[in-house]
Amino acid sequence: MSYQLEAIAACCQNSSIGKLLPTALYVHIAYLRELEPLLQDYEHTASSVDEQTKEATLVKFNTNQLKISYLFYPSFDLDPHPALQFSLIVDLVTRETQTRDYSQSANPPILHRKETFVGSNYHLYREFAHLTQCESALGLLDSSQSIGTKKEWEQIIKAHHLSFVGHNLVCLLQPRIDTAIERHRAAISRSNLSRPVRLALEANLFTPGATFFDYGCGYGEDSETIAALGYQSFGWDPYYRREQPLIKSDIVNLGYVINVIEDFQERRQALLQAWELTNQVLIVAAQVLIDDGKQGWLAYGDGIITQRHTFQKYYQQTELKSYIDQVLQVDAIAVDLGVFFVFKDSSQAEGFRASRFHRRIRTPGLSRVSKRYEDYQELLAPLMTFMTERGRLPVKGELSNESELKAELGTIRRAFKLISQVTDFEAWEAIAEQRRQDLLLYLALSSFGARPRFQQLSPIVREDIKALLGNYQEACLIANLMLVTVSDLQNLADLAAKTSVGTKSQHHLLIHISALDSLDLALRLYEGCASRNFGRLENANLIKFSWRQPQITYLYCPDFDEVAHPTVTNTMTVSLDKLEISYHEYQIEDNPPIIHQKDALVSHDYPNYAKFAKLTRQEQDWGLGTDLYRVSHLQDWLKCLTEKGITISGHSLRWRKDLEPYRLKLLRAQVQARRRQQK
Repeated sequence: MSYQLEAIAACCQNSSIGKLLPTALYVHIAYLRELEPLLQDYEHTASSVDEQTKEATLVKFNTNQLKISYLFYPSFDLDPHPALQFSLIVDLVTRETQTRDYSQSANPPILHRKETFVGSNYHLYREFAHLTQCESALGLLDSSQSIGTKKEWEQIIKAHHLSFVGHNLVCLLQPRIDTAIERHRAAISRSNLSRPVRLALEANLFTPGATFFDYGCGYGEDSETIAALGYQSFGWDPYYRREQPLIKSDIVNLGYVINVIEDFQERRQALLQAWELTNQVLIVAAQVLIDDGKQGWLAYGDGIITQRHTFQKYYQQTELKSYIDQVLQVDAIAVDLGVFFVFKDSSQAEGFRASRFHRRIRTPGLSRVSKRYEDYQELLAPLMTFMTERGRLPVKGELSNESELKAELGTIRRAFKLISQVTDFEAWEAIAEQRRQDLLLYLALSSFGARPRFQQLSPIVREDIKALLGNYQEACLIANLMLVTVSDLQNLADLAAKTSVGTKSQHHLLIHISALDSLDLALRLYEGCASRNFGRLENANLIKFSWRQPQITYLYCPDFDEVAHPTVTNTMTVSLDKLEISYHEYQIEDNPPIIHQKDALVSHDYPNYAKFAKLTRQEQDWGLGTDLYRVSHLQDWLKCLTEKGITISGHSLRWRKDLEPYRLKLLRAQVQARRRQQK
């Protein structure tokens, strides 16, 4: 039987099992029966050429030629990084074979990420996956080209002072594993609020009169800072504040506690006890990423032991949410990487979720003059604010000055009629439509958990739905249909191409986070699928939408407003099909990505838009506005500026002072020529 390479390659590309690389699909021999029938038949034809193929460990389907390679790793299950002992290649065109023996090689190829070759039901899948998670977090797998052979890999492991015991990493700098773990040494002395508590403050969870309790407070800085803000605040720690009582409070913080408890049952009990102390909302935070890959850590249970001899369990974001949900029987809300809010009252939880997709909208300005309106302007201000916030008229009890307003003007509707006489009615209709979209976005994303019943919604959200969407069941149906559109990446790319904001390419859209609310509803929903389930990268100010694969990337540029071409220091990419997060730091790199044409990333009402736009126009005049992909990293950009004799001062270009007069004259002539051409 003859085979078409295109058909084979297509089956490999679409395979749900195995490890797919640009030119090959690798599959463990135990999972051949789960491949598409064409691939099964194709492999059966190849294996019939030589009986040795039956003893192979992995099967490599080449996608650029009609060949199958059989790879023999006798220690696949036992060795965390087994070496290739023997390979056999079958040419499906000529039916000839080619073999290569690595058994005597001093530097054979080795395997990493073994879980990718097998299915999730493989008996050692969890051990494989956990090892990969630890190695990735430590940065050991960052350079795939330098870890593929035994000697290079051993050099990396040695440089990090690591070794292996089974599928666990062992640090050679560490004392014996049976010595006591000193949990209290994980406590960090802080000068500011911890990130979880700060996020709770920013989310307005600390309402007037709220009480706060820090469970596992360490040195107690969080509870002391909250007390200084005027709230009743307490803390308890099993080492530093053992004598303090456990006090039931409105807000309870369990910050970076469950990841330092090595005993599984004790870890679970700490989470349950903190939940029992909670009246309104529990903050749960745990380590999910490692910034420094050279600290010398070792595996212990399902976590690692640090050089300070403290236990740390590093969760995946989805793993942490699943753990909280399973133990507490809740639907925890991801607020940031490794930070979750868990509400006691479901309506309060849904109100908080809805508020996260509630856009900031300006109240329409006055377009006409009315003496009657001026007489009641102060009285009407709360109504205008409410209608801007909710997109509808308030019902009984929702407006703070309802009785005074009715006493003067009779009804709420008459009051709004007076407002509409001095403002554009279409502006209020636009606000209602925007709020309608916000509600649909919230309802669509609520389907990722247990979508609340109508009575579980907060009263104000119930009134929003009744006024703006009508029937709750029909609104949920519309929201479900919206989710279907998110799977059509080409449609999202087409919508992005029509937007007036962002830098666009064939494969992505990049915007400033301030412009997110101006995007089409489908694009907001696409980003919401990432932020709702994983949170956003802390301080992220740029968002990249990808069309090549379903993923959202958050970028942080600390100097976005101050520097003409700011560098990217951190990125977090959320893979929506794999439900995985990848994180990268560029602080110590000498060639990080940089951002061009900042004016394109923001809306025209952004505070620094005019300054950004002026720089972009100047760069285009000076020949810097083309082929930006070639200068997308810092060193390439600096080289380009040097070649063109340009320096940057603030947000303006300058000619270098050491340029030869003739060259300077020539460069200025080129600028004038470009300006004439543009005109």
